[in-house]
Amino acid sequence: MSTQPSRQLDTFDNPNPERDYTIHIDTPEFTCLCPLTGQPDFADIAIEYVPDRLCLELKALKLYFWSFRDEGGFHEAMTNRILSDLVAASEPRFMRINAEFNVRGGVYTRVVVEHRADGWVAPAPVELP
Repeated sequence: MSTQPSRQLDTFDNPNPERDYTIHIDTPEFTCLCPLTGQPDFADIAIEYVPDRLCLELKALKLYFWSFRDEGGFHEAMTNRILSDLVAASEPRFMRINAEFNVRGGVYTRVVVEHRADGWVAPAPVELP
């Protein structure tokens, strides 16, 4: 196999660091293991972030998500760990992780976590007529 799961998160220079803009990334095939039963948990992980100096490189991000496939963890812990790792790698102005775990036993779980850089203020939304 030419690629393997990896926890290394690569970045590249933001081509427009003078401007606030939002990057949306959706990963509908995230898998990890239930820490109690060992059964697989499936989730759609949505990332929204405003980069500062760095942007996340997508192939490395894919391999990073793949690295959770055989790891057990509660949904809340997984989502917070992902946010912490992505923030540590890219130091964004703002980042939100929205993890929607598939139903298990009639229960859906949605965990949303956010990071805001010190001093960063979101621009006011523009309302057009």
